[in-house]
This record gives sequence, structure tokens and C-alpha cells, in this order.
Amino acid sequence: MLKTGLTGGIGSGKSEVSKRLAARGAVVIDADRIAREVVEPGTPGLARVVATFGDEVLRPDGSLNREQLGSIVFADSERLAALNAIVHPLVGERVAELQSRAADDAITVYDVPLLAENNLAPMYDVVIVVDAADEVRIRRLAEHRGMSEADAKARIAAQASREDRLAVADIVIPNEGTLDELDARVEEVWEELTRRAARG
Repeated sequence: MLKTGLTGGIGSGKSEVSKRLAARGAVVIDADRIAREVVEPGTPGLARVVATFGDEVLRPDGSLNREQLGSIVFADSERLAALNAIVHPLVGERVAELQSRAADDAITVYDVPLLAENNLAPMYDVVIVVDAADEVRIRRLAEHRGMSEADAKARIAAQASREDRLAVADIVIPNEGTLDELDARVEEVWEELTRRAARG
């Protein structure tokens, strides 16, 4: 099994690459999506979050109010550590479960936004970085997510720098052009991953 880490800063187009790899047969494991699933209503994860942070982190419908929780934990490193101690092991269990279901010769792609920030590159056989200039990413965040320029710049500043991200890359997918250009580059990358997987 070839373990591939996929990362890219906010607005780089990582999810577009992830979709295209999945369409070619990769087993995509999305860490962010799993982190949301493990605290959905009715899960032990949500029960633990509420036991730790109180009912004020719930919406009226019983789902997690992420904005409220975010405002508590991002201002307090101890509370953030408490949240991570609940969520990370649950994510780890779910990832292991998905991994165990994948075929032995599968190409697994782990979609990990904070791969560079958390020094996770050594966990993977190959690290792919989706790269775009900051000004391109700021424009995309404004166009596709309605973010103000100041908010987009703050989000980008909170993540690893382009240089730090590129330093851990085995393969770089530049994404400043059209979706057709991106598709062509993903096809090349898929061929490369297939070759590496065949070498074992």
C-alpha cells in the first residue's frame, strides 16, 4: 500500500486535486471530514466535548457550534489541548479502520491540511503539495468563499509558509491555471504514484 500525504494551503485547490485522485482510483482519507464526523450528534465524541466544554458549545438542534467552540479553544492553548485530546484519538481510530478496509495494493491519499505545520511528512511514502501564490489564493477565497481580503490573509498567515510546505514535498502540483491544466498535472502524478506503488 502506498501511503500518500496530500496538503496545500487554504485556497490552493487541494480539494480539487483530492477529487481527481479519487476519480482515478485512490482511496482518499480526509482528516478534516473525519474530525467533523467524530463529533456529530449522538457520537461519544460530541458527548465528551460537551462534558468538557459545557452545553454552550451546542446549537439549539443539538449539533456542535464550531464557531463557539473555536472562540473558546483558539484563545486558550490548554483548552485547545483538551479538545485535541478528545478528537485526535477518535480520528486516529477512524483512519485506521478506513486503512484496514483498503486493498493491499491500494494507493491511499491522506488529505491533511496541516501536514507541514504538524511535521507529519515522515508518516507518508510520498508527500504531494498543491501550490499556488498567495495572491491567487486570496482571490479564490474572495470569489469562492466570500472572504474579505483581510480575513483571507489572516488565514494564510496562520498556516505554514509556502516555503515550509514546499520543503516537505516529494511532488508539487502547481495550481494557478485552468482546471484542464490541473487535470493534466494530476494525471502525470497519478502515473507516478502508480509506478511507485508497483515498485512496492
